[in-house]
Amino acid sequence: MPNITRRNVINAGMTLATAGALTGPGLLEWTKVWAQTAPWKPENGAQLSMLRWKAFVQAEDDAFVKMMDAFTKATGVRVTVTREQAEEIQPKAAVAANTGAGPDLIWAIQTTPHLFPQKCLDVTDVAVYLGEKYGGWVPSAVAYGRGTGSRWIDIPACYNGYSINYRVSSLKEAGFSTFPTTTSDFLEYAKATKRNDKPGGLALGHAAGDATYWVHWCLWAHGGNVVDKNDKVILNSPETEMALEYARQLYSTMIPGVASWTDVSNNKAFLTNQIYWTANAISIYVAASNDPSLKAIADDIDHAYWPVGPVGKPTELANMYPLLAMNYTKYPQACKALMAFMMEADQFNPWLEAAQGYATHCLNAYDSNPVWTKDPKRAVYRDVSKRTLTLAGLGSIGDKVAAAIAGFVLVDMFASYCTGREDLKGAIKIAERQFQRIYR
Repeated sequence: MPNITRRNVINAGMTLATAGALTGPGLLEWTKVWAQTAPWKPENGAQLSMLRWKAFVQAEDDAFVKMMDAFTKATGVRVTVTREQAEEIQPKAAVAANTGAGPDLIWAIQTTPHLFPQKCLDVTDVAVYLGEKYGGWVPSAVAYGRGTGSRWIDIPACYNGYSINYRVSSLKEAGFSTFPTTTSDFLEYAKATKRNDKPGGLALGHAAGDATYWVHWCLWAHGGNVVDKNDKVILNSPETEMALEYARQLYSTMIPGVASWTDVSNNKAFLTNQIYWTANAISIYVAASNDPSLKAIADDIDHAYWPVGPVGKPTELANMYPLLAMNYTKYPQACKALMAFMMEADQFNPWLEAAQGYATHCLNAYDSNPVWTKDPKRAVYRDVSKRTLTLAGLGSIGDKVAAAIAGFVLVDMFASYCTGREDLKGAIKIAERQFQRIYR
């Protein structure tokens, strides 16, 4: 074992480890020194509970468990973790906020903290510390962390990239050498894959991630918006009509049943050769790569940025995973210590690698993590935090957009028109009234 001194351990923690991180005794020694020098000292007898999303990539969760174990060994603070499906996190977090009882920390999704910003612990000091140390936050992460206020109510831990997943063989069979870069070419590609009995599918049910992200892309790609910069509802527009018409054409090329899909449905359909293109995190590719029986599928998968629509610029949307602490916690200093600890290079780097592209960093210093260069098929996901818009679009991140997302208002508008439950004007009017009630 090398001679580890206080000085070189601290220096190791200050350096972004691009060729690997401390492991074994070296990591434990670094962790102990970090606990002694960190700005936040856990309260005596502190014990923490955390609610987090259920992992789609097992290696990510394994690395997370090691991270929690290292924190406990260094600080004596035990962390009990409960995992739930992503769509269950927001309602459970809302119950905790309303009752003032529940987990100390919640690793949530999307705009969850902005449903109850006054119930979240102020973590501005943690955000400033991390931003100054690791090259600053990407702009969209700042918006998610602060919302409409000046204080940070969560730490934007990572994005879950949401990009096009496709089978290379079916792409070529459809007559394309590269994945379409425009919405018009994308529609022609989708039509061709249907003719070839190699259709695709995008969720249109109450899928907190999959449905939410593609309908926003479609709306924005055609110039539509829910609200303007002053949060005034402007949904009812020719641009929204154009987006819905496009979505209905795209829907007609998809496999039947997408209107009832949840966030796991397209994963299963893709890996069982029912669909040949979809939009998802990298978890489909990871699952196929880790299963010898799915090697042929893994070899045939690649990923692409979302096609650009008539607006002429990217309108992508990625899933934010904010980490928040509730202000009812008895151990605010322990919460802050854990939040900062998770984002430090010697913890975050190996965790990011273990996620295999499923998670994308929000701090600029982690651009150089080797996870993005080891496999070219992951490269698209490296860029999602810099390319993504926020769920608020032109508007502001706050409780109103959080309520709109939680109510699946935009998803239901697209679903009702695509499936024929409502005509074009009716679908827009219903959604417009709902948005006006939320934003009044």
